[in-house]
Amino acid sequence: MSLTHLQIEEILDENRAHECDGYGADHICVRIASIAELPSRFGQFQVVAFWNNRDKEEHAAFVHGDITGAENVPVRVHSECLTGDAIGSLRCDCRDQLETSLKTIGKMENGILLYMRQEGRGIGLVNKIRAYGLQDKGFDTVQANLALGFRDDEREYSSAAHMLDSLKVKSIQLMTNNPKKIEELKRYGINITGRIPLVIPPNQYNEFYLRTKAEKSGHMMTFGSETRLFEQSDLPIVEGMTNEQIGALHQGEV
Repeated sequence: MSLTHLQIEEILDENRAHECDGYGADHICVRIASIAELPSRFGQFQVVAFWNNRDKEEHAAFVHGDITGAENVPVRVHSECLTGDAIGSLRCDCRDQLETSLKTIGKMENGILLYMRQEGRGIGLVNKIRAYGLQDKGFDTVQANLALGFRDDEREYSSAAHMLDSLKVKSIQLMTNNPKKIEELKRYGINITGRIPLVIPPNQYNEFYLRTKAEKSGHMMTFGSETRLFEQSDLPIVEGMTNEQIGALHQGEV
């Protein structure tokens, strides 16, 4: 059973003038702007449109079943990937993860997929294509981001946490391979009671990319080796920096 018309009206009424102190360092406050029925090839969903006060970015939640006040709700937090989600690029596993999540949730009693507008792990479409260009020259996905002056992963999860709170979910089972995503959502107060793995078999174009995510970013995927490196720190250390510049980062001087 989906959200009832009465539940929808109550949620919309609560959100019309919603203001709060916000989540995270940027005090991001999101509000629900609209809710509509969305039958899909993956099952019956309702789409919930969100707006935030920081960059006016629009995110969406695709809700299956009644999740209000529910516990252990399966949730996928999926970051936008135009090349993968829409065009079917084989350089990543994004579309496969998106479709597998929706198929899985559509067969369950309830569940949510949050679609976050954070293209290219938060660096944007243009910079993602620049990173692809560097990968064509031999860089791995982490090295390419660093060479462009970014961290391995620039995404933030305060908006996602606020969205889940707005949907009145008590606890979730997160569909992810990424330990950082779990840690970040917990940091913003989301009660995560379990993890649902979402490992997609590699193809000839994305195997090196997936291996890099496992070995350099700590994603929980196995490729015949148990080697795991720690998640990259928040310090934007770029190739070519001097020891003095790196030291200044640690001391908060730049």
